[in-house]
Amino acid sequence: MRPLAKSDARNKTLGRRGKASPEEGRGAGEPLYRQLVDSLRNDILTGVFPVGSQLPTEEALAECFSVSRHTVREALRQLRLNGLVSSRRGSGTTVLQPAADTPFNVHRVSSIDELIAYASESKFIVDDSAIIDSQAATAMGLPMQSGGWLHLRGFRTRDAAAGPPLCWADVFVAAEYAGVARILRRQRGPVWMLIEEMYGERLLEIEQSLEVRPVPESIAAGLGVAAGESVVEIRRTYRTNTGRIAEIAVNLYPAETFRFSMKLRRA
Repeated sequence: MRPLAKSDARNKTLGRRGKASPEEGRGAGEPLYRQLVDSLRNDILTGVFPVGSQLPTEEALAECFSVSRHTVREALRQLRLNGLVSSRRGSGTTVLQPAADTPFNVHRVSSIDELIAYASESKFIVDDSAIIDSQAATAMGLPMQSGGWLHLRGFRTRDAAAGPPLCWADVFVAAEYAGVARILRRQRGPVWMLIEEMYGERLLEIEQSLEVRPVPESIAAGLGVAAGESVVEIRRTYRTNTGRIAEIAVNLYPAETFRFSMKLRRA
């Protein structure tokens, strides 16, 4: 099966330039409609098509991806089944906000409090922990920190929920706050809240970045995805009111069940 083609017309219609073609992230042997589903889902999740916007017409998608209208219709049908879009004759295809009971990990973020509330609905199951010295931390791309970092690793799960976990988490806590490890297994919610409670610190700023990357083979089965599949990496850096980095969290979410929503207001 030939992979989806990349063309200038496609980039223009999707409002993007230089976007990698799906065959670079997926096997070219996949059915064309699955490649199209993956590409459109990625554009929806990354905000190229925000909630409430219209997808390009079937004709435009067929031309841009060099596929048949039948392939486009099947891809849109899959997106509807996933709760990502709705279609009405004469009104086009609209990007939806997933319902609360969908299987998606939905991040609706407009404030630090909302982010903490989201994390409070889950539990961090720590598989192992270790202290990383400054030299090892530098090799891992972490900033220099006096005393190094406490490295916590494990899955974050929904409370009392069956099925795959929400995400895999690598959490790095500044060594001066390493005491949180003693109570983490008895607590739920974000690690940061424990730092606030134990040390009287105050969270002032969270820097957040998103990236799509291949899943590490060691955690693929635990996340319920196949080796080599794409996952969404969210990296968050937590700073105190003095500007000190107290925690860095790197979470990996299955791309099939992840959606991010952010509301921005003009100051």
